[in-house]
Amino acid sequence: MVVGFAHSPEFGMMARMKPRVFSAMQPTSDSLHLGNYLGALVNWVALQDDYDALYGVVDLHALTVAPEPALLRERTRRTAAQFLAAGVDPERSLVFVQSHVPEHAELAWLLSTFTGFGEASRMTQFKDKSAKVGESGTNVGLFTYPVLMAADILLYDTNLVPVGEDQRQHLELSRDLAERLNTRLGEGSAVVPEPYIVKETAKIYDLQEPTKKMSKSASNGKGLIEILEEPKKVAKAIKSAVTDLDTEIRFDRETKPGVSSLLSIYSAIDGRSIDQARRGLPGQDVRPPQGGPGRCGGRLPHPDPRQRDGVDRVARRLDTVLDEGAQKASAIARGTLERLYDRVGLLKPQRWR
Repeated sequence: MVVGFAHSPEFGMMARMKPRVFSAMQPTSDSLHLGNYLGALVNWVALQDDYDALYGVVDLHALTVAPEPALLRERTRRTAAQFLAAGVDPERSLVFVQSHVPEHAELAWLLSTFTGFGEASRMTQFKDKSAKVGESGTNVGLFTYPVLMAADILLYDTNLVPVGEDQRQHLELSRDLAERLNTRLGEGSAVVPEPYIVKETAKIYDLQEPTKKMSKSASNGKGLIEILEEPKKVAKAIKSAVTDLDTEIRFDRETKPGVSSLLSIYSAIDGRSIDQARRGLPGQDVRPPQGGPGRCGGRLPHPDPRQRDGVDRVARRLDTVLDEGAQKASAIARGTLERLYDRVGLLKPQRWR
């Protein structure tokens, strides 16, 4: 049983008895969306039973897009609250804000000295995002973003990282850096993390552009479902999801991406396989509306993700949870940083002796 570890001063040491999992999200909006919930949070909750879990709100990463300060603070709290409302339990997991654990930034600098310039410049997300904003809008933080992500992971001797397909390249950098540390500084310097990807729900697609991942940055807003959205608006978005002119409901990502996307969502929420979900629908053939694109959302049961009342219930204890989580995360992180600082040759400060 892991229950109680998060409130024990021995959490860092006792956690060695189980594999450790780390994952995080940026506070870039008021509400997480359905892709965050089904593709990540549901898995986070499940992993709590078998792993020592650490989950962070990575607000330092969010600084790369120059957010308004008051808005960033509010969104940081709201994001953490949605973790708890979705079922992340502070009694079984550590929940904290990245900037509350200064070791993240410290390790990022050390790792940057082990990262080649060409290696960092080849990161796909940097290429994509810098192309969108142009040279004047591209900052060094965006360039070194993957190095900070590697620090987030390696700081806790993480064994397993729940990660979406779009982040696989960044995890590979974390693995490469861990292996590099072990080669140059000696075995045992860093744990090489492994990816954890759930095949069927690793990617939730945009309801209006079902070949694209559901994402705040990529969406025009109409194909996105926010988990704090009013139920009527969620139902409307599902009903108006783009499908095709074929009347048959079947899963085929290549020829029927819209229907396949809806079936994936239904399957994930209902807890059944995609085939079971398809056979359990109230009808197998859905007629497209006259003179418009085919749509089958109206025949699918509407998902009811965690709503605003869940966030409100946990808000009162949120600050205490984040403070306790940061203290315990920092205790674990400090051990990793001390080990690496010693091996790389930095002078140990008196407070560590």
